[in-house]
Amino acid sequence: METARFASLIAATVTTGLVSGLFYGFAVAVMPGLRGAGDRTVVEVMQRINVAILNGWFLAGYLGSLVLTGLALALHLPADGHDVLPPLIGAFVACVLAMAVTGRVNIPLNNALEAAGPVDRIADPAAVRRAFEGPWVRANVWRTLLSTVATGLLAWALVLYGQTR
Repeated sequence: METARFASLIAATVTTGLVSGLFYGFAVAVMPGLRGAGDRTVVEVMQRINVAILNGWFLAGYLGSLVLTGLALALHLPADGHDVLPPLIGAFVACVLAMAVTGRVNIPLNNALEAAGPVDRIADPAAVRRAFEGPWVRANVWRTLLSTVATGLLAWALVLYGQTR
């Protein structure tokens, strides 16, 4: 059982770190890099990213962060090392909140961008961009912060776990 607890804690930390790194990359590089691009370019690039990101590797990390954090929490509930529980609970809550932001803001905005159709057929790409970019960037900052908090809490849980063993 100790091996499962430790392995789930490591896996949760890694997957959550990967997700927070992805969101961070968008926050500090991708979206600022697109800021100076033309409206059609921004719409087309984000439409392509939204298709490309839906792959097994992304989904394994994204869903894995929540599932593995929940598993680590569940496996530690009956354990003697209850010091690990507060950061695990915090990490789980932060993961849930980050996913809620993604589900309530980023995904609907991505879907609206896709529904605008092929970029060369959009009559007013500036309006499409305005409706997408600002709200998406703000929501991405929130999910980046929440995912980073979750990663930090999971790292703290690992330290506490190591101290109790």
